[in-house]
This record gives sequence, C-alpha cells and structure tokens, in this order.
Amino acid sequence: MNIEQPLLPGTSLGGTSPRAVWDGFHAPRLTQARRLAGLTKREVADGIGVSAAAVGQYEAGTNRPRPELIPRLADVLDVPIQFFVAGRPMGKVDSSMAHFRALRSTSGAQRERALGFVEQVWELTHALEKRVQLPPVNLPGFTGGEVSPGAELPEDPVGAARALRQHWGLGDGPVRHLARRMEANGLIVVAPAEAEEAAAKVDAFSSSGLLRPVVVLTPNRADDVYRYRFSAAHELGHLVLHAGATGDIRLEREADAFAAEFLTPQKSIHPLLPRRVDLAQLAGLSQTWGVSVNSLVYRYRELGLVSDATISRAYQRLRGLSAQPGFAPQSVRGYPGEQPVMLSKAFELAEQDTGLTIRALAAELAWKPARVRELLGMPDSRPVLRLV
Repeated sequence: MNIEQPLLPGTSLGGTSPRAVWDGFHAPRLTQARRLAGLTKREVADGIGVSAAAVGQYEAGTNRPRPELIPRLADVLDVPIQFFVAGRPMGKVDSSMAHFRALRSTSGAQRERALGFVEQVWELTHALEKRVQLPPVNLPGFTGGEVSPGAELPEDPVGAARALRQHWGLGDGPVRHLARRMEANGLIVVAPAEAEEAAAKVDAFSSSGLLRPVVVLTPNRADDVYRYRFSAAHELGHLVLHAGATGDIRLEREADAFAAEFLTPQKSIHPLLPRRVDLAQLAGLSQTWGVSVNSLVYRYRELGLVSDATISRAYQRLRGLSAQPGFAPQSVRGYPGEQPVMLSKAFELAEQDTGLTIRALAAELAWKPARVRELLGMPDSRPVLRLV
C-alpha cells in the first residue's frame, strides 16, 4: 500500500494551467486514469498523437507529456487536467490485493479497471473521513483493523464464520441487512450503478490492501438479492481468511464455505431442512434466511444429508420453476437494508455540518462532479435540457 502525502499548503487545483500541471505531473495518476478509462497505451497514444512508447515513458516517470498535450490527455481519459497533479492522497491497489468472485471469466483489462475503481472509492472515503467519523473497522483477520489485540478467527472457513457471527453478536438466526451490517463494522461496501463500467463488467470483488477493507457488489448481482447477499458473504470470507493470497480456486471454495455457514449456520439450518428435498418448504426457508433455494439444496450436499443423484434431480426441478413466484430472482432494489449507504450518509452529514458541496469535493479530489455523484450513488436529479 502506498498512501501519498496531502496537498502541500498554498497549492491549489482550481484554475490550474497546463504548464502548472506539467510542473507537478504525477505519473501514477496517468496510469490510474488510463485504467479507469479502460484504454491501452496505444489507444491513449493515438488519441493524443504520440507513440505508445511515449505514453509508457509518461507512466514510468522517465518523461512528461508536453504542456500542450495535457488537455488532450484529460479529454481522452475524461478527467480534469488537475487530475494529473501530484500531492493528493492516493491509495494504490494491485492485483495481489484483490479477490475477484469469477477470476477466470474476468480479463486482465477488466481487473485493472476495477482496481482503479477501488482506488477512487478509497480516495472518496478518505476525503469524507477527514470530516466525518466513520465506524471503526471491526474485522478480525484484517491487518488494518481496529479490533482489540488478540482478536483472531479460526483458519478453517466454517470455524471462522461461526466466530465472526459471535464477534458481531449475530446469534444463530438469519442475518438481516447484511450490507448495512458490514458497513456498521467499518467495511466500505459499494454497489456501483450500471453506468459504472469500471466495475460493472466484473463479478463481485474485494480488497484488503488499503486502510479499510472494500467490497464491491456489481450490478449483475443486484438483479438477485439472494445471489447478491451470498456474494457479500463470500467476499467477507476472503477478507478474514485470505489476506495476502489471491487467485486460487481453493480460496474461492473456502470463501463459499464461509458464506454458507455465515448465512445459514449448520446447527440452526440442519433441523429446519425437510428430510426429503421439498422445494416448496425450501422456498419458505429461503425467504426467512435470505438465501436462494439453490443454496439451500447445496447445503444438503455440504451436510451429507442426501445423495448426489437426489441433488441433481432437485436442481433439474428448480430450473423448471425459475420463473415462478418464490423461485424467481428478486432485485436488491426491493431490499433497502441490503443497499450500502455509508458514503452517501457521510457526505450528507458533512454537507450539514461543514457546508461541503459536490463541487467542492470534486475540486478536492480533482474529479468531475458527475464522478463524485456516481460513486456516492447520488445521481443528478435536475431535468436534462435537450436541444433538437
């Protein structure tokens, strides 16, 4: 992790000239902007009329783009020219610091774009945390946490899930409002809008490489609240079990085992599962426990309650019911407690207490105001003027 120092006193981002940006040009910001835009060095080079090798030199810090090229760079990458100025806090994240829910189906470019998104989420959080006291990180196993010394979880997924439930005082029943529960314990949880392409094209992912753990629940999960909740619990498992280790199918299976036990503890769900795989009864349990019927069927397999052949037949029957009430996916939009609010509420509190505005926050971050609204989940509600 690399956290840069705050902007030096007397330095202003407002009204910065291309020459001033050239004087304070910060190579990692160019890399971040390119990752966020999802562009290759060749594509950036073509956009500003230089060679790909030249862009490589700009990013390596061995050369700087000429002042007259900087507005072109900003235009190609859709950032203000002030974005490239050094001195603002920057949390750097690489692929060794993140867990991707579907690693094999996620391209390197998509992962790079998503990591840039996480960096910006952290920068926004850092800016808000200077004004508002956020919940302390209370996550045993997370090295940057603020838990009491000696708070540790077992290394096996099931034991860790049980211990975390106890640590968070969840008892043995259903976990209500999982996203809010995670936020209340200091985790940054974000659910980007469909328009946020930096995260929308990858599956759920998390990072433990910054001062607060970050969990990103992507739009393709939001169309099914139970799948969304399982993904959140899966990423929670990575954060407590797998600090410093990524990219292994074994780790993904461990995170799945953690999520299953965290959401449906064996000692609670076992007595409730009907002796025979009764899909109608499981549909009722699904609503009570906030997990899919598919997940409950899989619990039969995990607990060794029925044969694999019985499981296969149950899945076949489920496919035929997938569009029926009680079995069809339900959007997370109908479950406010599963939608993260910490960052937007922090902004609202700072707005009330200090007069902070979107425009002022954007200037501090050197982002466009629309980008701030996007990450806060606060779209511009003004009507759009269209000229025809």
